[in-house]
Amino acid sequence: MRAEIDQQPDVLDGLVRARADIAAVARAIADRPPRFALLAARGSSDHAALYAKYLLEVLLGLPTGLVSPSTTTLYHARQDVRDVLLVTVSQSGGSYDLLEVTETARARGALTVAVTNNLSAPLSEAAELAVDVRAGREQAVAATKSYTATLLALYLLVDAVRGGSGEHVRDIGRLAERTLADSAAEVERAVDRYRFADRVVTAARGYSYATALEAALKLAETSYLSARAYSGADLLHGPVAAVDADTAVLGVTSAGRGGAAMREVLDAVAERGADVLGVGSAAASMPTALSVPVPETAEEVAPVLEVLPVQRLALDLALARGFDPDRPRGLHKVTRTR
Repeated sequence: MRAEIDQQPDVLDGLVRARADIAAVARAIADRPPRFALLAARGSSDHAALYAKYLLEVLLGLPTGLVSPSTTTLYHARQDVRDVLLVTVSQSGGSYDLLEVTETARARGALTVAVTNNLSAPLSEAAELAVDVRAGREQAVAATKSYTATLLALYLLVDAVRGGSGEHVRDIGRLAERTLADSAAEVERAVDRYRFADRVVTAARGYSYATALEAALKLAETSYLSARAYSGADLLHGPVAAVDADTAVLGVTSAGRGGAAMREVLDAVAERGADVLGVGSAAASMPTALSVPVPETAEEVAPVLEVLPVQRLALDLALARGFDPDRPRGLHKVTRTR
C-alpha cells in the first residue's frame, strides 16, 4: 500500500500526458448530447462516481443520477435510457452487476462509457466507449493509485466534453508529490493523536464529499475503525447529536464554496468537544485541533490531492494499531457482486 501511494505523482502525470485518448472519448460524447447522465459503480469507484456527478452537474449543467445496480440485477427493471449517457466506473472492470447494468443500458439505447483500470476486462468490451485510468497493476486491497487516477480520468473526460484543455491539472503530478512531502509530518502527528480512537466521523461539502466518503472507507477497511461519512449539511440535520468529546472528526476543507460551507459544520462539532482534524487547502483557517496542508487548486480538482494524506493516515494508523493494511480481514481485491 505504501509503495502504491508513493507511485501516484507519476501515475497522475502519465494520465495527463495521455489526455488525447480521453479527449477522443469526450468528442464522441459531445457528438451525441445526452438528455441526462447516469453513473454506476461500487466501493471506492462509487465515491469517484459521486465526484463525477458534481463535475457533470456543475461544469456541464447535465442532470446526473447514481444508478442502483440491483434495480437491474435483482428486479430486472428496464428503464428508458434512450439518449442517456451511462458511465460505469470500476477499477477492476470485474463486477458482474456493473457488467449487467452496462450491457442492459447499451441494449436499451444508452451511450455507455466504461472507466476502468483494466481495458481487457469484460466491462470495457461491454461498453461502447472506454477510458483507461492507466494506474498500472494495483496489488494492495485498499485502492489508492487506482482511485486518484479514476478521479483524474473523470475530470479530464468532463473537462474535454466542455472543450477544456486540462489546464487546471497540467501540473497535478508535481502537486501530488508536494502534497505527500508537505503533509508527512502532520500525518505522523495525526497518527499519534488518533491511534486510540474508536469512532470517527468524516465530513465535507461539494466536490470534497467524495473525499469524506473515501476517507471513512479507508479507515474502516485498514484500521477497522467505526467510521461514518456525512455531507456537512446532513451532519447538522441530526447526526451531530451523536458527536461528543469521544468523537474524532475528519473535516475536508479546500478552498472554494464547499470548503467555506464547512466552517459552520466544524464550529458545531468543535463546540460539542470533538477532536477535529482538518484536511485540505483551507484547513489551516478552520477551527481544528490539527490541520493537514494540501496545495490550493481549482476547487473541482481538489479531491485528487485531498485524499493523498488521508491514504497515508489510513496506512499508518493501521500499522500503529497493529494491523496489516495489505491483508485486511475478510476482503479481497475484486468483489464480484451480483
